[in-house]
Amino acid sequence: MTKIRKAVFPVAGMGTRFLPATKSIPKEMLTLVDRPLIQYAVDEAREAGIEEFIFVSAAGKGALEDYFDTAAALETRLKEAGKTEALEALAPTRMKEGALTILRQSQPLGLGHAVRQAKALIGGEPFAVILPDDVIKSQKGALAQMVDAYADVGGHMVATMDVARSETSKYGVLDVCSEAGRLAHARGLVEKPRADLAPSTKAVIGRYILDGAIMDRLANLRPGAGGELQLTDAINEDVDQIGVSGFQFDGQRFDCGSVQGYVQATAAFSLDRADLRDDYAAFVNTQPQGLRLVA
Repeated sequence: MTKIRKAVFPVAGMGTRFLPATKSIPKEMLTLVDRPLIQYAVDEAREAGIEEFIFVSAAGKGALEDYFDTAAALETRLKEAGKTEALEALAPTRMKEGALTILRQSQPLGLGHAVRQAKALIGGEPFAVILPDDVIKSQKGALAQMVDAYADVGGHMVATMDVARSETSKYGVLDVCSEAGRLAHARGLVEKPRADLAPSTKAVIGRYILDGAIMDRLANLRPGAGGELQLTDAINEDVDQIGVSGFQFDGQRFDCGSVQGYVQATAAFSLDRADLRDDYAAFVNTQPQGLRLVA
């Protein structure tokens, strides 16, 4: 099985749910404890063996490029001041030369359109897609879990989690034909079905491993739900040809594209830090609203 070396990060969204903060800061640069959301996504990709990082971006998102560039002046000052801890904290923000490519999505025409921008760089290889809004807290990264499973099945693979049936209209949902452990083979995907029409409660989350053939499907894709070019539609076209599977990852997913999910993630990641949890829990537990956290 071909190694998964490349990952596409669709980061062109405006982040309107976080205005006014995102008026001047890309939503992917919003900080979850002490790292921006994009860093969590890149770190997960690195753990999974990704070597080439493709950001599909938009105007006004230069901070993403700057963040992964070398800050020579800052690093020099830190060295001169003997601040080795601060210097080491910058290490994950450095990309190897040539590892990061930034493309522009001229119009917000959907996830399928964003992924299509990377066709020339993918070159027919299987590749990953990571949506930085979906932050997954787990011992082993969700994408690394998927890469291991993908070696046995190939085709197109999507990450899934179980949701309440009343929530299916918020997600793409897997139409399952058979299951074996965490892996489910699918007849296809249904985009945001009503609860009474949902074929399952396996919701698709922002992690994908796609066969390079998807680019041919995306090239001829017509607008679908919401008038956008839906990645789901392109995946469905390959169900019979190369197969589609869902992988139920081990971990907790937070929708950091919403304020509620972002706040919940901040709490969860803070409580997971030995240097933060006790003081954080003590602070929340003394608030007048009566909220209680267990450190």
